[in-house]
Amino acid sequence: MIKVGISQCLTGAKVRYDGGHRNNKFCNQELSQLFEFVSFCPEVGIGLPIPRKTIRLVGDVDQPRAEFSDGSGEDLALQLKNFADTNQSKLEESSGFIFCKASPSCGTQRVKVYNDKGHSQSVGVGIFAARVNQLFPNLPIEDDGRLNDPQIRDSFIKRVYIYDEWKSLRTELTLDALFKFHARHKFTLLSHCQKTYREVGALVASANKKTVENVADLYFSKLMGGLSNVSTRRNTTNVLMHLQGFLKKRISQADKAELRQCIMDYNNGVEPILSPLRLLKHHFGHHPNSYIAGQSFLNPYPKQLGIRVKML
Repeated sequence: MIKVGISQCLTGAKVRYDGGHRNNKFCNQELSQLFEFVSFCPEVGIGLPIPRKTIRLVGDVDQPRAEFSDGSGEDLALQLKNFADTNQSKLEESSGFIFCKASPSCGTQRVKVYNDKGHSQSVGVGIFAARVNQLFPNLPIEDDGRLNDPQIRDSFIKRVYIYDEWKSLRTELTLDALFKFHARHKFTLLSHCQKTYREVGALVASANKKTVENVADLYFSKLMGGLSNVSTRRNTTNVLMHLQGFLKKRISQADKAELRQCIMDYNNGVEPILSPLRLLKHHFGHHPNSYIAGQSFLNPYPKQLGIRVKML
């Protein structure tokens, strides 16, 4: 199973400052069937007790201190960073990370940062989460709150699977393997970001045996950045039309008209994404195409997650 890091409180473990937890049903009831969770609680990991005084971020937004809310004790920021460093090999095994929303150690965005007058702005990043992102800048990360959005779920789960596939490929990288990897995920990328799709297409085309290592690293960084954007109806319609083109000489005029209308109904918000996807899969089932069969777009993750069922 693919390993995914997770804030320990989200698994139901009672490690929060108040002795409680933040059990996340989506993670524990659905994702746990597909992923092996590797849990971290940086605050407990640096030796703080359960229960404990709350921590808050103070000072510079980019390099805040981590202090107890009552102003007692030392700055804990370095310890929280070091916790990530000492667990680097464990983190390296993961292909994604789900952090606890708004946590001063684990929040991925909009964490409160207080100034010296006690006023706060929700503009920070948790100390541990920020360090994990520094160590692994391409690692798919999200917080549990954002995963309530089906489109953000879709983007995150796709990235986890693609990241894990890339890790295996990167150990024995060849020019041919890079070309095949890009070909497999190009339509998925197109549905998320046309700009990145064009950029990485040109980048891969420029690679040769001497430059493949450097090109591959830049390519993957851009790929993961593009996939972090949620897919849009316009971009997805573009992909569906591309896929339809592979059937134009294989299916009848009536079938082509039905498929075209189904795609346009999706584009206009009349039908959900599942409608044209099912019709395309039906036709490719009767008219197999090896190139399309290798595309991640039609089956980006196990269907039992039901994410696309909830997407418009």
